[in-house]
Amino acid sequence: MKAKKIHKLIVKYITASISAKELDELEVKLKKPANDQLFNDYVDLNYRLDSNMKNYDTEKSKRLLLDKIKKDKGVLVRLNFKKIVRYAAVVILSMTLGYLVNEELSNQPTASELKPKENFVTLELEDGNIKVISEDGSSQVMDSEGNVIGSQVGGQLQYAHNNNAASGKEQYNTLHVPYGKHFELKLSDGSVAYLNSGSSLKYPVKFIKGKERRVYLTGEAFLEVAKDTENPFIVDATDLSIRVFGTKFNVSAYPEDKVKEVVLVEGSVGMYTGTELLEDKDGTVLSPGTKGSYDNTQGNITTQPVVTSIYTSWVKGVLVFRNTTFENILKKLERHYDVEIINKNSKLTSATFNASFGEMPIYKILDYFKGEYGIDYMIINDNQIIVN
Repeated sequence: MKAKKIHKLIVKYITASISAKELDELEVKLKKPANDQLFNDYVDLNYRLDSNMKNYDTEKSKRLLLDKIKKDKGVLVRLNFKKIVRYAAVVILSMTLGYLVNEELSNQPTASELKPKENFVTLELEDGNIKVISEDGSSQVMDSEGNVIGSQVGGQLQYAHNNNAASGKEQYNTLHVPYGKHFELKLSDGSVAYLNSGSSLKYPVKFIKGKERRVYLTGEAFLEVAKDTENPFIVDATDLSIRVFGTKFNVSAYPEDKVKEVVLVEGSVGMYTGTELLEDKDGTVLSPGTKGSYDNTQGNITTQPVVTSIYTSWVKGVLVFRNTTFENILKKLERHYDVEIINKNSKLTSATFNASFGEMPIYKILDYFKGEYGIDYMIINDNQIIVN
């Protein structure tokens, strides 16, 4: 594919002017690592521009953008009536444009608005004590002897770099991130973990030289692992282990999900079930641009090529759904916004959607589905939503 063409498709995606056919073409082209990186660079640039323009309020620009999106909407959104009550949506919203579109949709007053819960990120220390982390402040983390081993500033917790301790017993901390929150953790070996909503990571405050660097994950995390061939990095996700030496990858391992997913962005990882890792078996090795799926019921692993940015966009606050069932969309919205959603429309459960949403209140997303597809909803208290 010529560079000019890929640039044109990506710009159309960012500006919400891409057609459904072009969207399919873009997805295929993004399977090439070079194109995928180019896409990530565009999204990152758009994110930074959006952040810088939060105080920029030009009504003329808003009207021009909204007029263009309205004009393209007829091409982008298609419903398939060949199957009984089958919904399909193509929602292309960049972080900036998504805000503008939904700002217009939300002009109509809603019956009630959700109020955020007072949930806190917490750190469980080796001795069992729980430390509440204020994302608006800063604090220090100390070991059992009163030594400072880490510091927290805002939404990041960082442990002192130790290049692996020579000896000693590993002491563990556990970071718990509730629904509605994200948090960044930098381990003592320089590895970085971005924890998604409803996730926890148990890890040694210092890694021991000559021993594997093993951490325990529940939920979802994007990891950038520091390279150390002598001390392999292991992510333990209950009955699934992921072995790496230095790489970037995403792991989704929520206990309530039927499948655990590993998406590799860079490097190489191996997926091991049960006792495969202990028995020194080969496992399932992933290459960049591949997703490995572990079926919790069947106990088997399958792989397929994917566009990695679909699975890692949450790190930048973007929710991307690709051929995702409405049931799973609601599940992710519950985690992201810390709300309970009750779906009373059983016909929607298995319907699949393609959608992308930036930072915005949940009611704006629900207003979109209500306006386009008649999927009604009602907020019955501060943190509960009924979908009809």
